[in-house]
Amino acid sequence: MKIYGIGIDIVKTTRMTKSIKQKTFVNRLFNKTEINKCNNLRNKENCYAKRFAAKEAFSKAIGTGIAKGINFNEIIVKNNKNGKPGIKLIGKTKKSVDKMIKKKFNVLLTLSDDKPFAIATVIISL
Repeated sequence: MKIYGIGIDIVKTTRMTKSIKQKTFVNRLFNKTEINKCNNLRNKENCYAKRFAAKEAFSKAIGTGIAKGINFNEIIVKNNKNGKPGIKLIGKTKKSVDKMIKKKFNVLLTLSDDKPFAIATVIISL
């Protein structure tokens, strides 16, 4: 396994509590699937914070940050049937990342939270 990039990010959940009260913030950064999942949880600020950290960590792992056709709401954090988190890319973001990396790649994601923090680590392997 060859590593293309590694990214990590930490978010203070209290910051997210304030931000998710703004609908424009939520719609700009999160996909409808993520919004539905987080809004149906008791600790929705932790859910949003972990997903925000994952998106930041992904953008660091590809080496661009949020630029060059990378949109947060097109980086979708989903859990498989066993609960393992993963990242799915859609739209212009998928096209931009495919063009950047130019090879088949795999995204590994881990999430954790302990109030008042949420953290995510992303490894992109070729």
